[in-house]
Amino acid sequence: MTKLGVNIDHVATVREARGAANPDPLEAAMECIGAGCDSIVCHLREDRRHIKDDDLWRLREAVKTRLNLEMSIANDIVDIACKVRPEQATLVPEKRRELTTEGGLDVVKYFSKIAKVIEKFDEKKIEASIFIDPSKIQIDASKRVGASIIELHTGEYANARTDAVRLKELDKIKRSVEYAKRIGLEVNAGHGLNYANVRDVAMIKGINELNIGHSIVARAIIVGMRQAVEEMIGLIK
Repeated sequence: MTKLGVNIDHVATVREARGAANPDPLEAAMECIGAGCDSIVCHLREDRRHIKDDDLWRLREAVKTRLNLEMSIANDIVDIACKVRPEQATLVPEKRRELTTEGGLDVVKYFSKIAKVIEKFDEKKIEASIFIDPSKIQIDASKRVGASIIELHTGEYANARTDAVRLKELDKIKRSVEYAKRIGLEVNAGHGLNYANVRDVAMIKGINELNIGHSIVARAIIVGMRQAVEEMIGLIK
């Protein structure tokens, strides 16, 4: 059955909007775990726009299921990851002015840098994942660079404006999952998934986990975090 990782970044976004102490990402994470999610995801951005270093350390101490740290390949962020030692670190592209992550990391372009990062993760027994576009070239590069997990970017599917485009992007994801599994990679997926579009992706055989953040946090504002997570789990499983 497909697992659910909940990204709690935007709980911190709401907090930072007022520079206040609440809502607390750690409290939200505990609610997500209580609702039955399989992992907690957070992104320590270089500009610290939402999750802060203290949030990450508190999450590391409290989360006993699985902590997945999304991060750039910047040296200072890699050093922090090696100290915190999450169960999983997912390498993503990062631009200072973007609202959210835009597309997958170009493993071919940054191959040498990524290889060095993964070597450091291996020493600390951190599973390395790479967030990539559903592309054979990027899948092959991820395998060669030493990643054990890939996360397929589902943004083009989620943002499709027509059924034809949506089905085309869904098929691309399916074929990418099949290929990646065939060459020995574990496959996760995420970006832009919500309560209206998640089921078709969740039904793809071979996807281990879906990582979802914004739509769950947005729903939680209306119904509470536990119910929002439970509703998503119901759609996925």
